[in-house]
Amino acid sequence: MSLQEMDALLLTGGKDIAAEYLRQPVPDPTILEKPDPARDEWEFAAVGVALERGLPILAICKGMQLLNVALGGTLRLDIPGHNLPRQKSHDVQPLRNDHSATHRFEKVNSSHHQAIDRLAEGCVVESWCATDDIIEQLRLTDRPFGIGVQYHPERGTGYGPLFADFLDRITGA
Repeated sequence: MSLQEMDALLLTGGKDIAAEYLRQPVPDPTILEKPDPARDEWEFAAVGVALERGLPILAICKGMQLLNVALGGTLRLDIPGHNLPRQKSHDVQPLRNDHSATHRFEKVNSSHHQAIDRLAEGCVVESWCATDDIIEQLRLTDRPFGIGVQYHPERGTGYGPLFADFLDRITGA
């Protein structure tokens, strides 16, 4: 299927973005965990098409980081304390939610070693980690549905409304 045929874009988690796609200096390239430049090339192209066509976008973990970079933002390339085993599948990380957030979760499972540093233009933060202010959820301001989440909604049952909202935007329900 060509990118022009897609009805929405779901960007999933994965390895780190390759250095050549980051819009910032990478002082120590060994900090990047197994980047996949071919995947990054496709995903950056897909983001461009989705933005151009006004498609719904749901970006998860690396996907949120990639979306932020595609829009001109930067990343913190290595953060401590967000890659613990219990964070992978248990909702243990407390959030602070902005009053305007459509999807609010008290706690999330958020396992990653990178995070947003400078937020891209056209994005607003909807949720932060309550203990260290790592951005955990953002929204694109110029479209009906464009959400990025640092946590992993695919690893829990409490995130159904987020996926339902995304799917409803695709099917027009």
